[in-house]
Amino acid sequence: MKRQFTYVSVTLFCLLWAAPIHAQGTLADYERANGLREKYVGITANLPERANWISKTSRFWYRKAIKGGNEFVLMDAETLTQKAAFDHERLAAALSAAASEKYTALKLPFQQINFVDNEKAIEFNIGENRWRCELTDYTIKKLPPNGPDGPGRRGGAPGTLNGIPGPRYNFPSTTQTKISPDGKWEAWVNNFNIWVRPKGSKEGGALSFEGSEGNYYALASLIWSPDSRMIAAYRVRPGYQRKIQYVESSASDQLQPKYHTIDYAKPGDVLDQPQPVLFNIETKKQFVIDNALFPNPYNLSRIEWRKDNRAFTFEYNQRGHQVYRVIEVEATSGKPRAVISEEPKTFFCYSGKKYRADISDGREIIWMSERDGWNHLYLLDGTTSAVKNQITNGNWVVRAVDKVDEEKRQIWFQASGMYPGKDPYFIHYYRINFDGTGLTAFTEGDGNHVVSFSPDMKYYVDTWSRVDMPTVSELRLTADKKVLTKVESTDIAELSQAGWRAPEVFTSFGRDGKTEIWGVIYRPSNFSPLKKYPVIENIYAGPQGSFVPKNFTPWNPMQSLAELGFIVVQIDGMGTANRSKAFHDVAWKNLGDAGFPDRILWHQAVAAKYRYYDITRVGIYGTSAGGQNSLGGLLFHPDFYKVCVSACGCHDNRMDKIWWNEQWMGWPLGPEYAAASNVDNAGKLQGKLLLILGELDTNVDPASTMQVVNALIKAEKTFDFLMIPGAGHTNGGAYGVKKQYDFFVHHLLGVEPPDWNTMPKKQNAQTAISN
Repeated sequence: MKRQFTYVSVTLFCLLWAAPIHAQGTLADYERANGLREKYVGITANLPERANWISKTSRFWYRKAIKGGNEFVLMDAETLTQKAAFDHERLAAALSAAASEKYTALKLPFQQINFVDNEKAIEFNIGENRWRCELTDYTIKKLPPNGPDGPGRRGGAPGTLNGIPGPRYNFPSTTQTKISPDGKWEAWVNNFNIWVRPKGSKEGGALSFEGSEGNYYALASLIWSPDSRMIAAYRVRPGYQRKIQYVESSASDQLQPKYHTIDYAKPGDVLDQPQPVLFNIETKKQFVIDNALFPNPYNLSRIEWRKDNRAFTFEYNQRGHQVYRVIEVEATSGKPRAVISEEPKTFFCYSGKKYRADISDGREIIWMSERDGWNHLYLLDGTTSAVKNQITNGNWVVRAVDKVDEEKRQIWFQASGMYPGKDPYFIHYYRINFDGTGLTAFTEGDGNHVVSFSPDMKYYVDTWSRVDMPTVSELRLTADKKVLTKVESTDIAELSQAGWRAPEVFTSFGRDGKTEIWGVIYRPSNFSPLKKYPVIENIYAGPQGSFVPKNFTPWNPMQSLAELGFIVVQIDGMGTANRSKAFHDVAWKNLGDAGFPDRILWHQAVAAKYRYYDITRVGIYGTSAGGQNSLGGLLFHPDFYKVCVSACGCHDNRMDKIWWNEQWMGWPLGPEYAAASNVDNAGKLQGKLLLILGELDTNVDPASTMQVVNALIKAEKTFDFLMIPGAGHTNGGAYGVKKQYDFFVHHLLGVEPPDWNTMPKKQNAQTAISN
């Protein structure tokens, strides 16, 4: 009888396992997914953002989420009193009238404020406009623009091309001048050469004569010495000015298309070549600086003079990013020397791991380097270039420097990975002496920390959380780290009652069998372990950072996608940043790797632990670099990834912006670019693919996706393609997210999505979700 009972029990369990508890991908699932953000965010209470100290005071403000919206709070660290930062109702009413829009007290259209005029007014930005509100009577006015574009070439910020970072130098101006520090002289560019004259005079003389249209002096680069006796500047030989053409098919203000052009440098392009030149104003002597130490610049940084006039410095970033030097030029002779020279075998991560602080006018230098395999700080002798001592060391990384106290010889910095067994990405805050002694931690909670120190460093606000632990904000005394008061503690009682589930943090070993790979797992709110769930990976493997969520949030776009009947995950594989140099170097000339060997092992480890984690049905999606990565998963690992939604991908690194791609893929361009190209490898497509593209993407050239489309057509492959008219660098917005949902529901769940064309517009409407 006992044997029979066991047989029936096992049979019943198997039947329950095989039978779905409820359908997946239904209209009800869509409605629940699309309403999740408003539902969860709207009931979260007391979720604080970063504290912002008011200059030279003991007061700070912060914004916090409350039921129904947000409010701004002002707190005094001396008295421990809190109050509203301003009258939200009065400001909302005044702003509504001034802007001809409807705003409410809990849903003001800005997230940052700036107290001005001794806290009698606040200023804030709404879109492109800046506003000022007088707190005495709540009169509001729109402030005038800050002025014309900066000195970047043909508009845009200095060193950018219409928002695309690139090593460019401004074209000479004949109307602007540079005034000497003593106010007696002014310099300007005339006929592509540098001229000087007494301030206020109409007569002047040339310091240079060789300048021309093809070899001009850049006024923005011109820097006077502190004693007003010398000038250093760059003479620039312009490179190739690549342009991208756009057709705006569906302009909002006219019937016919519009046409646009932007400057956009790409890998391999010939770049502007700056040559530093030194002038003595009194003797009119010119020194063209020997460029043997900086022969092939990707970029030369802004010229900086030593305070005692003995020399000027600039930083040399060599094309290919395998040599990075700090150059000092002697003022009396024009002779250059390399104060610091970093020459890694792979890349020097100038875009994210460079820090330099000159101490005692450059006689000592604090320098950030990965020369021992981890990102650390060093104290160098500025005269001999010798390393006086390594300031920080160990198998962990410095993430940022907050302050250098030259008088006390102390550094305040952020780091991660110092605590064995804890998440190596959690940021903590520390102080250390120049000689490497006196390491002091200001944060100890097991979570990701954001600290704001008061202007006098007497107090700090520590705001910290984990994805599975609500945010806490504490005011502390710096001297002994004593908690003076709890500023805020997020209340998730109602959120939990509404069905919110914290994501699970999961780790496994990577391809080397010893390095931990970290990720998170999102399950639907109606999750049942008796079901099998297809898996969808949200991927972004850009080497410039790490991307798995670390902070608490009541809602994440991955939760909404999971609500349709999936398990959604995000992973940081090798090749991303914020671990060891070796971990990061996997990306070197190998962006096609994207950490996939580690990601697949991670998935397999989850599946080994959880029977419901179905790795026979795996989808993947991403935008930008994630667009390249997601399609790469389908092309290079078709045995594992079956369905892909790829948005605005930089599918061929030769087609994308120069700084990002040459930083990781190197220069000169080699066969590695083609090996990682989704265009060149499009013929390998086996799974189901949806490509999404913004028509006016100025971040990644739209031709990058169109060339994938062309290659797929030539290879006679079947795929789906969605172009969004008028859209920029995007996942497609609300419509693109709906298409993504439908694509995964159809191909991973085997369910036909709702027929949106037969539904009323209101029911068809989708919550705008940014994935």
